[in-house]
Amino acid sequence: MNEQICNTPAELAQRLAAWIGLRLHDAIRERGHAVLAVSGGKSPLPLFEALRAQPLDWSRVTITLVDERCVPHDHADSNTALVRTHLLQGPAAAATFVPWFDSVPDPLDDKALQAMADSAIARLATQPWPWDMAVLGMGEDGHTASLFPGAPGLSHALHGNGPVAWTRPLDAPHARLTLTLPALLATRELVLPLIGPAKLRVYQQARLSEDDTLPISLVLHQHQTPVRVWLA
Repeated sequence: MNEQICNTPAELAQRLAAWIGLRLHDAIRERGHAVLAVSGGKSPLPLFEALRAQPLDWSRVTITLVDERCVPHDHADSNTALVRTHLLQGPAAAATFVPWFDSVPDPLDDKALQAMADSAIARLATQPWPWDMAVLGMGEDGHTASLFPGAPGLSHALHGNGPVAWTRPLDAPHARLTLTLPALLATRELVLPLIGPAKLRVYQQARLSEDDTLPISLVLHQHQTPVRVWLA
């Protein structure tokens, strides 16, 4: 695990965007293509807006998600909409984007969620593994991706087979689809940007030991995949 310290959130967004751009450039040079998975929410917006301006051959980049809320793509909480609006603009509009589903079934019971997860797995199978990078986030409850502590579906998402699983967070809206922990650890590199003292405290706690009640700790305490943490 490697830590990078920035003085401000704006500095973090600019420096991290430039660094991701270099890593994607290296992947394109070495393998002809790059695959980047990104997280949603409000925190990544400055990063997306800095990343989309990076001087890359975006036509050789595929972008997909780390997790997704099971809502229509025109919903305010849709990660797909977020990526399309804030990342796939300007030069980055030339990238290939792989959303995880087209629509949300009703009723959204566990059987329907599993069908959505299976469909997402089939879509993501079009991209060669290992993916080059996944940009994670972290909540103040210690969740990352949609690996929420105590959530129905969490055990399968942490330990099951397959790259995508569903979860139902106890204290956050919407059922979710998420990359499983094994899928996250199968990427070439993980990036974790964290901003503010509250998230820093959770991160410092998670660094102490591996704990299923702080899912981010399972990422920090593994020795399979490099993790670069950016702090501001």
